[in-house]
Amino acid sequence: MVKGQDLAVSLEEFGLSKYEAQAYVTLITKGTISAGELAYYSNLPRTKVYPVLLKLVKKKLAIISKSKPIMCTGISPEDAFDEIVQEQINKVNGMNSLVTKLKKVSEDSKKARGSEEKRYFHLTPNYVFKQLETMIEGSKTSIHAMIDSWGLSLFSQCKDSLIHAARKNIDVRIIIPASLVGSEAFQVIPDGVKIKTSDISHNAITFDDSEILMINSNNGKGAIFLATEVLGTNQANLFEQTWKNATKINNLIAMTKTDAQEVLKIIEIINGDGLGFVLNSMLRSKNKEINMLEFLQKNGIDLESKTIDEIITLVDSTLQITCSGQARYESQGNHIIIESKLNSGHSLPWAMLLNGYLSKKGFKTKMMYHDQHNGEKIHIKVDSKLEAN
Repeated sequence: MVKGQDLAVSLEEFGLSKYEAQAYVTLITKGTISAGELAYYSNLPRTKVYPVLLKLVKKKLAIISKSKPIMCTGISPEDAFDEIVQEQINKVNGMNSLVTKLKKVSEDSKKARGSEEKRYFHLTPNYVFKQLETMIEGSKTSIHAMIDSWGLSLFSQCKDSLIHAARKNIDVRIIIPASLVGSEAFQVIPDGVKIKTSDISHNAITFDDSEILMINSNNGKGAIFLATEVLGTNQANLFEQTWKNATKINNLIAMTKTDAQEVLKIIEIINGDGLGFVLNSMLRSKNKEINMLEFLQKNGIDLESKTIDEIITLVDSTLQITCSGQARYESQGNHIIIESKLNSGHSLPWAMLLNGYLSKKGFKTKMMYHDQHNGEKIHIKVDSKLEAN
């Protein structure tokens, strides 16, 4: 609980004297009281009560009656101080605007002299979020971020600013660790923001290739690096290389965390050993079916309990991520079509997974592979209709 004495001390920062602060806190605590009661409860010398009251009235913090005995009432805090607080906010905003203009004048002057000053600015944890939001809103061409859970949490709070940036066709790209896919912060990332996953353990956000905001996840502190030619070039190269090798995951935003993490786990398993498992199985046995369900089960993924719709949706998600492909069921021809924009059998493990699932459920299937100029296509012909689940 906040003590009246502490409040009185704090009020002195608003320009009130010690006696004025004590009197005001007493008035808003006790309500309408007499001048004598005010002197008693606020520990004011009786000779000081009336001069203090008159000063409070002049500062629009109290009102007093014209009748005797004189009664006094404190003005509510919201009415008394809102104007003062707003005035201080306007002063701070004006100072920030002035600093921004001074920075521009300074930078323009340095460029005119053919020199740049290499420096950075420290940010306290309380100011990092506001600075991030300001930098997003002020970006003109690009926002490239490699962020961990701390950074993603901050980004999720800037949703409106990110939406505005995307609408301005600013290139917004974010790379996060796989463990964050499906999280609440991940799910609020708006459309128009490209997002991928890779092994990320730090926070570095580059704006327009000219400013870098770095955030320390251990303590929330940040730093802004300006006109850092070497650092900026290295960071841009690091981001582009990481982005090139990262896994795209925009199609997982609408999924629950459990489903999204399952998709990524299956991709990790099949990308690691799936194609090799398929090819080895084909070479070692001409008749025996390739059991991808069993292969995944041995690696901790059990898919037998899923419905047909769920399996097709899962495979479609994995194909979008791994080879810009898709999987769909066409009831007219009663077959499943699997497409990949990559050749060399990239879609085979996913086709084998679907085929194995259907066989497990008692369907007879026939699989046909077509190698195309711009990718590959696999048809899985099913002997009977697949009922919607």
